[in-house]
Amino acid sequence: MSRPDPILVDDWHAVVALQILRARGAFATRLLGIRIEIDRVGSDDVGVVRCDTGAALPARIEYGYVFTSLGEPDRDVVHFPEWHEADRLCVSGSSVGVHVSGLRAVENFLDLGHFPFVHTNYLGVEPHTEVEPYRVTVTEENEILATECRFFQPHSSPSAAGGRMIDYEYRVCRPYTACLYKINPIEPARKDFIALLLQPVTEERCVVHPCLAYLPHGLDTRSLRAFQQLIFGQDRPILENQVPKRLPLDPRAEIPARSDATSLAYRRWLTAQGVTWGAIPAPA
Repeated sequence: MSRPDPILVDDWHAVVALQILRARGAFATRLLGIRIEIDRVGSDDVGVVRCDTGAALPARIEYGYVFTSLGEPDRDVVHFPEWHEADRLCVSGSSVGVHVSGLRAVENFLDLGHFPFVHTNYLGVEPHTEVEPYRVTVTEENEILATECRFFQPHSSPSAAGGRMIDYEYRVCRPYTACLYKINPIEPARKDFIALLLQPVTEERCVVHPCLAYLPHGLDTRSLRAFQQLIFGQDRPILENQVPKRLPLDPRAEIPARSDATSLAYRRWLTAQGVTWGAIPAPA
């Protein structure tokens, strides 16, 4: 097993939903190939231990998940202000293990072009297959931001009635953390929010931890979670059939289309930050 990159070791990673930990009392998993154990310590605190050394790891509870790090984080858990808006329905949990690199899962999340073919009659439908040009930038905070993304969706969310063009924005905050903002069909001046917190288990396995903050028009926790599970259930077999399972960073390794601008930016961004774990680096 290769050594994880320092930027990954020193980052925060979601490792278990708080509701699962509360139900079980303790939970074991792997992070960056290392086995860890998480235990409840009182009602509002947790302890995380690295099993190979017995060392205690830092722990935080955010967005309904326990976060930890194998290193010494020099920045906080990524901030999602939408989660703290009082009028939103916030839902976490329903984590899913996937036999693919977490970097592959992030890239799939950023892909507008697969909507009509994988999420037919929900996030896309033929013949509406064209991805209009959009903008991709790297911000001063060193995050990838894709804006002016538009796509026709017949059933964009549980509260949507009828198909329409939906405006999207994508944000990649950390190598294994990405989120999107999409126009709410009832309140179009505001956006619903979805984040994927990818737990890198091994270089070719991950756990997808969703984090949702929707405007609650006609929604409840069950319906929102069911819609998210439906959509990801369509993505999972596609992801697990990816060859190779790690993400190639060489732009020549796979043939890109115009719609892949965010994916190409993500691969360049990973390379610039020295991320190789879970990836196939470009030749020197």
